[in-house]
Amino acid sequence: MITQTLGQILALGGLTLIGLLINRLLRIELTLSCLIIGFLFGLSITYIDFDTGIRAHNLRDIVFYLILPVLIFEAAWQIQPKVLTRWLLPILLLATFGVLLSMGISASLVYFGINHPDGFPLIAALLVGAILAASDPIAVIGQLKQLNAPHDLTTLFEGESLFNDATAIVLFTIVLGIATQMPLGGRSYIGFFSLVFFGGLGFGLLLGLITTGLIIIIGMASASRFILVFSAFTSFYIAEYYLHVSGIMSVMMAAIVTRFSLQKFENTTIHGVSETWEWLGLFLNTILFVIMGLVITVDMFYEQWLAMIIAIIATLVARFLSVKASSLLSRLLGKPIPDKWQLLLVWGGLRGAVAIALVLSLPTSLPYWWVVQSMVFGVVIFSLLIQGTSNKWLMKSLLKEK
Repeated sequence: MITQTLGQILALGGLTLIGLLINRLLRIELTLSCLIIGFLFGLSITYIDFDTGIRAHNLRDIVFYLILPVLIFEAAWQIQPKVLTRWLLPILLLATFGVLLSMGISASLVYFGINHPDGFPLIAALLVGAILAASDPIAVIGQLKQLNAPHDLTTLFEGESLFNDATAIVLFTIVLGIATQMPLGGRSYIGFFSLVFFGGLGFGLLLGLITTGLIIIIGMASASRFILVFSAFTSFYIAEYYLHVSGIMSVMMAAIVTRFSLQKFENTTIHGVSETWEWLGLFLNTILFVIMGLVITVDMFYEQWLAMIIAIIATLVARFLSVKASSLLSRLLGKPIPDKWQLLLVWGGLRGAVAIALVLSLPTSLPYWWVVQSMVFGVVIFSLLIQGTSNKWLMKSLLKEK
């Protein structure tokens, strides 16, 4: 069993390496090259008699307990604390009010666009809305850095992505609980959401303080890397498995607390920690796209093409309206977002790793799971092929204007 599992992990890692080579040689965006490799390998599995070990029943645990803690912690750790505090108001508005508005608009458009209440009920549309409310502009952030864009704009992208990922994941958990008729222990949905959301934040705050104390007391750069990785997995595991609160909120808060608390130790105790999180985030992010490629089928495109188009249109409309509404509210509260930045936020709000992670975790017992998965995959592929490739041109044209 151990040798088989190791072989499966090495196979996924090997596919990721091939994706890296294709990215380097052909200049294809990394996540897209990993997606292509996964898809091609998936087509050939039946001929080479290889078992990937990926099953519908174990995908959720793999995604939630192994991949998401690293991706969320890494995203939180990379944000510059000083710049984050300067743009915290619009970031929080985009990640709360904006996410709720985006979910509502996209769910409504998808529900009425499909127009099949029996086969695709409102709860299915809400699942699509919650999943696609999470933006993942990793490629966009890389492009911003290449163009030497203002640090404030990069932080706005990073901060919004981090916080809206966390909010969207909590919303997805709640909606999925409704869809699967998860017992709420006598609480209302608002009460359940509050417990899950704020309970996760509270535990993450506590664990972040403990982690900070351990790093300062031990005072070793190499040990601090292990402690932070251990903290990421522990905060998620205890929060989800024992406390039944949001592991994602816990991981995010633990990362933010340690990042802010250890700023003065960047050249000593936590020197080189960012590089550790960069390679972990890169590895697991690309693994996710390989897995997505493995589970994509050709049937998905010619059976669900209309649903994919509806989801793409709904996502773009919802993103535009949510960014504009959040920006207007931010302006009224005294922190305006420049109009050009708003356009970049709209078109640069790609869907990627988190959306894939959430949709892969859907239980196959839901009769509409494949339709939802097809729609999300369609939006992600559109993000990679259309938005991702054209976004750099839009950045150049907008950022060079005076």
